[in-house]
Amino acid sequence: MPASDAYDVVVIGAGAGGMTAAAVAASEGLSVLLIEKTEFVGGTTAWSGGMVWIPANAHMKQAGMPDSASDAAAYLASTIPEIENAGLRKTFLARGPEAVEYLEDNTEVRLQPVKTYPDYYPEQPGATAGGRVLEPVSFDGARLGANFKRLRPPLPEFTLFGGMMVNRLDIPHLRQFGRSFRSTLRSLRLVSQYALQRLRAPRGTTLHLGNALAARLYASLLARNVEVLFGSSVERLLIEDGAVGGVQIRDSSGGRPIVARKGVVLATGGFSHDKNLRERYFPAAAGSVSAASPAGCGDGLRVAMAAGASIGTSVASPAYWVPASRFQRADGSPGVFPHTVTDRAKPGIIAVNSAGKRFINEALSYHEFVLAMLRDGNDATTRSFFLVCDRRFLWTYGLGRIKPFTWRIRPYVKRGELIEAASIGALAAAIGVEPSALSKTVNDYNAHARMGHDPAFGRGTSIYQRHLGDPNHSPNPCVAPIEQAPFYALRIYPADLGTAIGLKTDGHARVLSKDGTAIAGLYACGNDMGSIMNGNYPGPGITLGPALTFGYVAGRHLAQTGSEVHARQRGRA
Repeated sequence: MPASDAYDVVVIGAGAGGMTAAAVAASEGLSVLLIEKTEFVGGTTAWSGGMVWIPANAHMKQAGMPDSASDAAAYLASTIPEIENAGLRKTFLARGPEAVEYLEDNTEVRLQPVKTYPDYYPEQPGATAGGRVLEPVSFDGARLGANFKRLRPPLPEFTLFGGMMVNRLDIPHLRQFGRSFRSTLRSLRLVSQYALQRLRAPRGTTLHLGNALAARLYASLLARNVEVLFGSSVERLLIEDGAVGGVQIRDSSGGRPIVARKGVVLATGGFSHDKNLRERYFPAAAGSVSAASPAGCGDGLRVAMAAGASIGTSVASPAYWVPASRFQRADGSPGVFPHTVTDRAKPGIIAVNSAGKRFINEALSYHEFVLAMLRDGNDATTRSFFLVCDRRFLWTYGLGRIKPFTWRIRPYVKRGELIEAASIGALAAAIGVEPSALSKTVNDYNAHARMGHDPAFGRGTSIYQRHLGDPNHSPNPCVAPIEQAPFYALRIYPADLGTAIGLKTDGHARVLSKDGTAIAGLYACGNDMGSIMNGNYPGPGITLGPALTFGYVAGRHLAQTGSEVHARQRGRA
């Protein structure tokens, strides 16, 4: 329960964008209330890789990695053909580095460059091989004290031993456990630290990736006395004289108004889990699978549209896509595993459609992969797709939520999650594919894969693809034959990571009305804000980069020139 019913700023949604806006506004001396309808902060960010795409950032300069706003603009122009939101992309390039520096100077957020993570289209003008991507510095969750329980846990499938997070640099060492003295020592140290942490916490407290970013933002709120109201939803915006001056909320005590003297920031996470909006804006072949946080149900869009806000629908794609597999956890809860970077680009796996044919270069970005699925599916929601590999691949790299070096494969097979067969023909029959078609696909692939080639799709021919492959496999880190029985198939589905359609905003993150003017006192960021990339996916972190940037922009604008609304609702200060 908040101590007051009036604040300078009210933020709706505790994902990266919302927490950034709240932290910045509070750092600027404003009183802030953050309203979150779930019991956790973090949103989809807490499940994500935590990558933040900010071209020409200060960390790149410090590392001696060349970049410029003009190079980044050229790259975006080559990967985002639409003119929509060109002004917002210009704002993003200008203020993104500023946002990072402000957050690191004034909050608990700490980022570091990922020096070897290429842009997704490295052949395009202005692309870089790394450095534009920033990742959160690891964070000790114990610093949150009792509030650690309020941080959304990472997906259990991305942890080890029931709650241990590992960062990118740990993974190669864990794979070399028992084969490298240095890697074995490092792995044993990680596990020992985790064991000690579990004596005082329900999961590991050494946080990485998106969980570390969410924790750092939450720590920033706690340090600046930002009140967080959990388990509360916003029913409508309060408007007087054409300006937004607060919200009507509903929580366990009932409904009541809360005044926002300067403004309201919408950051509720888009509409990934709203059935009606998905049917309205998504292609039929996209189905209903989402890898986004279940809290993203379009709440922000609905209250904004009721207040006269405009929605931007001129996008290349209505969402950001990822292939995903589905399963049921031991506790009975449904699980969705996003196949981003862990398996598709590794050597010895292919993706096939229901005709048993390859349809995509498996090492392309997850967004491009699903676009190919949607094209191949021809709007048919029943079209099936599978990842196909052999015993060697499954043991070495894992598949979906099945981790490398898993001895007990039988439980996954018994549940029907993983399909196993002694031959490719038998595997085809098991997944409902014509055996001769799948056998021809695998034989054609193998004939060239033994020499490290993929003439059909050119897999492993860009620095981005090779970055995701296995650097210890030659001659092509992305290509190897599929020939060691038994053989395996895993069904995958088109899924979204977040929505690209959202509220139209200006360069100050103010929400625009249908006539193109700013609605006084109303801001949006994160996935409630229409994507500045228009549903294109130029590189890792192109959702979190703009979320942090425009959350920062909104917080600064509220502090400097935000609309002062003298509402007469109950609780007026």
